[in-house]
Amino acid sequence: MAAAVVGEAFLSAFIEVVLDKLSSPEVVDLIRGKKVAVNLIQRLKNTLYAVEAVLNDTEQKQFKDSAVNKWLDDLKDAVYFADDLLDHISTKAATQKNKQVSTAVNYFSSFFNFEERDMVCKLEDIVAKLEYILKFKDILGLQHIATHHHSSWRTPSTSLDAGESNLFGRDQDKMAMLKLLLDDDHVDDKTRVSVIPIVGMGGVGKTTLAQSVYNHDNIKQKFDVQAWACVSDHFNELKVTKAIMEAITRSACHINNIELLHLDLKEKLAGKKFLIVLDDVWTEDYDAWNSLLRPLHDGTRGSKILVTTRSKKVACMVQTFQGYSLEQLSDEDCWSVFGNHACLSPKEYTENMDLQIIGKEIARKCKGLPLAAQSLGGLLRSKRDINDWNNILNSNIWENESNIIPALRISYHYLSPYLKRCFVYCSLYPKDYTFRKDNLILLWMAEDLLKSPKNGKTLEEVGNEYFNDLVSRSFFQCSGSENKSFVMHDLVHDLATLLGGEFYYRVEELGNETNIGTKTRHLSFTTFIDPILGNYDIFGRAKHLRTFLTTNFFCPPFNNEMASCIILSNLKCLRVLSFSHFSHFDALPDSIGELIHLRYLDISYTAIKTLPESLCNLYNLQTLKLCYCYRLSRLPNDVQNLVNLRHLSFIGTSLEEMTKEMRKLKNLQHLSSFVVGKHQEKGIKELGALSNLHGSLSITKLENITNNFEASEAKIMDKKYLERLLLSWSQDVNDHFTDSQSEMDILGKLQPVKYLKMLDINGYIGTRFPKWVGDPSYHNLTELYVSGCPNCCILPPLGLLHSLKDLKIGKMSMLETIGSEYGDSFSGTIFPSLESLKFFDMPCWKMWHHSHKSDDSFPVLKSLEIRDCPRLQGDFPPHLSVLENVWIDRCNLLGSSFPRAPCIRSLNILESKVSLHELSLSLEVLTIQGREATKSVLEVIAITPLISLKKLDIKDCWSLISFPGDFLPLSSLVSLYIVNSRNVDFPKQSHLHESLTYLHIDSCDSLRTLSLESLPNLCLLQIKNCENIECISASKSLQNLYLITIDNCPKFVSFGREGLSAPNLKSLYVSDCVKLKSLPCHVNTLLPKLNNVQMSNCPKIETFPEEGMPHSLRSLLVGNCEKLLRNPSLTLMDMLTRLTIDGPCDGVDSFPKKGFALLPPSITSLALWSFSSLHTLECMGLLHLTSLEKLTIEYCPKLETLEGERLPASLIELQIARCPLLEERCRMKHPQIWPKISHIRGIKVDGKWI
Repeated sequence: MAAAVVGEAFLSAFIEVVLDKLSSPEVVDLIRGKKVAVNLIQRLKNTLYAVEAVLNDTEQKQFKDSAVNKWLDDLKDAVYFADDLLDHISTKAATQKNKQVSTAVNYFSSFFNFEERDMVCKLEDIVAKLEYILKFKDILGLQHIATHHHSSWRTPSTSLDAGESNLFGRDQDKMAMLKLLLDDDHVDDKTRVSVIPIVGMGGVGKTTLAQSVYNHDNIKQKFDVQAWACVSDHFNELKVTKAIMEAITRSACHINNIELLHLDLKEKLAGKKFLIVLDDVWTEDYDAWNSLLRPLHDGTRGSKILVTTRSKKVACMVQTFQGYSLEQLSDEDCWSVFGNHACLSPKEYTENMDLQIIGKEIARKCKGLPLAAQSLGGLLRSKRDINDWNNILNSNIWENESNIIPALRISYHYLSPYLKRCFVYCSLYPKDYTFRKDNLILLWMAEDLLKSPKNGKTLEEVGNEYFNDLVSRSFFQCSGSENKSFVMHDLVHDLATLLGGEFYYRVEELGNETNIGTKTRHLSFTTFIDPILGNYDIFGRAKHLRTFLTTNFFCPPFNNEMASCIILSNLKCLRVLSFSHFSHFDALPDSIGELIHLRYLDISYTAIKTLPESLCNLYNLQTLKLCYCYRLSRLPNDVQNLVNLRHLSFIGTSLEEMTKEMRKLKNLQHLSSFVVGKHQEKGIKELGALSNLHGSLSITKLENITNNFEASEAKIMDKKYLERLLLSWSQDVNDHFTDSQSEMDILGKLQPVKYLKMLDINGYIGTRFPKWVGDPSYHNLTELYVSGCPNCCILPPLGLLHSLKDLKIGKMSMLETIGSEYGDSFSGTIFPSLESLKFFDMPCWKMWHHSHKSDDSFPVLKSLEIRDCPRLQGDFPPHLSVLENVWIDRCNLLGSSFPRAPCIRSLNILESKVSLHELSLSLEVLTIQGREATKSVLEVIAITPLISLKKLDIKDCWSLISFPGDFLPLSSLVSLYIVNSRNVDFPKQSHLHESLTYLHIDSCDSLRTLSLESLPNLCLLQIKNCENIECISASKSLQNLYLITIDNCPKFVSFGREGLSAPNLKSLYVSDCVKLKSLPCHVNTLLPKLNNVQMSNCPKIETFPEEGMPHSLRSLLVGNCEKLLRNPSLTLMDMLTRLTIDGPCDGVDSFPKKGFALLPPSITSLALWSFSSLHTLECMGLLHLTSLEKLTIEYCPKLETLEGERLPASLIELQIARCPLLEERCRMKHPQIWPKISHIRGIKVDGKWI
């Protein structure tokens, strides 16, 4: 790939960062100390100013001029060096000041005694290099141009459309747009002219859709006047107004006075109903937009302005009501667009299948962008050579001559320089990666990509604004319901990769041969393919890396214990370092303290036990992530020295207490947890000074607070940015309970700010709650969880929390009554906003008081869950008109009738006495457990047409179950689970149940045969623990069936005489079927896609099918079937790649045993499990396995020796677990064992690499 690095994207903002550092107090002090000549610093500034002036020109020329690209590469490389040096100087000066050296001059005197020559030489080299680069500015013809100057890639659009036959996949969008344009119900006299934006990413088809509706006959009949104006990226009010006028008059407009033009246009539109399309609007200038609209206000009621834009900000600015978001096309519709522009004839569609297959892959590569499909199809319009099509398929999108990247690049052009840097940084992530906004902002912050905040904002708030801006411009798209997860379109990712050039490097597998350049500063990867040893060369080539980032990391199959030491000793310029998910990483080297530039350190999901004290030397560290380090029990002693730390997260650890003097971390914005210590310097008071905490905070071991004054010193009320708060006492604290009033006073002083959104109180040991719990002044509180309060006998009036949406109450062992806390005089609505309510593990709860008046309680409740409340009696709340999900579990005394709830979609009643008189017609999921519940439900099913039911589970009913009408009266049923219901009268199998796709039957003794032709669309079949079933069969082909499981069915003998035709079956699992003699007959032809077969404890299966196994078979498990291992057919299975052999195979003391068939030479993975008598592994019997890469041996307690020369040379990974004798000999590298396995790169013994 040709290197292509943006100008402004990095250098304009990057140079600004460097210039700021040149003006920093540390550098100023350096000059005052006369260690560096003033003119040297001034020369550096002058050079940076000079190159900054031509960056707008270079940004445009870089894509077409390779010499400009090279110039930018060299320039950027030099700026990186300058930034590293200045950061080094600043950090050294700041840390020395923290050590209370009297003055900065004193620091520099001592500092330069050792480092003066080196630093000054480096600075001189950097200045000289930049001045040399600057000389080529004029040779390359680079000059100063205005920021807004930009030559658009795009020809201005017109109103003419391409015809209905060329519009694919937009029928619904078109109908929706026509409705918006033709419908005047939303128009009032105040806003007679409606503005409707179509918003979507570049190339998604906004203009095409607008053209289509603009030319629709109904539109032409409705509007008196129509006009089309292409606004484009450079907004010019005079030009756009003239374009509208010319479209209306169909003649050239020569008026250049905006006032006269406005008056003329106003006159032309007065009293007329008009439709004006403003295509491709970019401006965010609200005043300019309003000025453009002035002559358009006099149209008649129902006039419309249709705006197309890529920016949600623009859409929000212009719209008079909700705009229309245009999404990507489906792959099939993209294929239609591609085929149309590739000019594939119907004959070519059918005759040239290879072109069709490749074409569909190209269309899938377009990821729903019609512009991409159109452009790539156009490139292949006159080409039918399959090589040309493969070249397009396999090329990077920016390497062909399409309009895709230019179309997307204009969106990038209009980002601010800082936003451009943030966008390009995203190229470090793989395609389809799910971005978490908060973490990405922390990385931007660590890389110094965010502009210094003003007006009291934090860096995090600046990052949040940047991210939201990128979302509004369609660089990110929301992928979750809570706007916390985002994805990037593949083509947008391609653009980021193109712009990142060689400075950003993303690779899936990092190895010693990875082709990483010397200019690379940012690296991300998914796994290692080589152990990191002393000869690991890539860190020598890329020793100036700033980013060492793992994404979706998985541990490689070899010992990599030297990785951290080698990485830290080579990469001294790191700002970002992630060892996250290095699961066997158990120690951080002391050399971590030498990474003075480090801002972000993530060692989450590791086995680390302690952190070195040198970690506390990292003056610049902003983010420290220790999440789910399950062995970590303490922080380093001097964490308080990390004065720039902003984010400290250690959820999922076993931290026993905080480090001392946490109050000194005054820059902390996020602290996941505070563990209250028993000693004053580690007590709750330390939390008091941390007033800037944002987001979530968990405070645990609150039992260590001795009185309410101590609690008040935490100043929880002053932490106005907190949104989520967990207050937790240890589980065993109730054993030491003495004073209820004291406990309530302590909780009273822990009252949080009124802006709180979530509160969780766990383990509180008082008998009553203080008044603030349940106080209706908490208007923002939407989530409340109260659990494990063993002494509480009454709840606060939680129903007065007007915004509460989610409430969970559980493990309240003394609570007997709920609902009485409001008193008889209360007349308002209880829980007016509550959507989800859960009670669990309430052993003494007896009564639930609630109003019987309509809408007095729970008017919007959607989910109700009551579990393990064995003494609860009485009725449910009435009038649950919007209830959708119900779960009642182990409430044996409830005994009440379930109220009418017409909207229920999921109903689950398990081991509870609940009477049902009717079921909702909207019911989709029904789970019943126990005899009484099952009987009640089946009676209702008999009289209720459950037209929406998709899933039915019946469990633990020992009495007779019969279905009314002798068939399943559920035409919509997709999934049927019947478990531990031994007396089921199954419906006659003559009736078709076409909707049923999943069938699971467990412990049903009444089932003897099962004919599957009545289930033509079955996808998954599982039959387990059915003592009397003998046969399953199907006389017709089951096209959708992909998995069959038959487990512990002792009388099962057959899959039918003629076999089982399931052309798409992928997996077949058969176990503990002691009478079964063979797999289905004709398996190679009737099951042509069978990929995975597992059979164990089926002693009568002695041979594989005579006709052989299907060629699609890749994975085979044989368990305790020794005779199958002697079958010569096993050797012929040259399609197998994974073979698992499971014991106990009591007579097998060596493997492979004499008489066993040779294992298939094609296997890459072999596993030996649970051989009870195995003593010896015969290497000679495995040497022919030249493709074998992984060998796993588990639960072989007697295995001790390896015979023969050595295991196969192809082995990469050997895993040994629960084999104590062999494990011991491997650990000690016994001479009888070690020479036979030492060539294997990854050897794991009992979970640890050796």
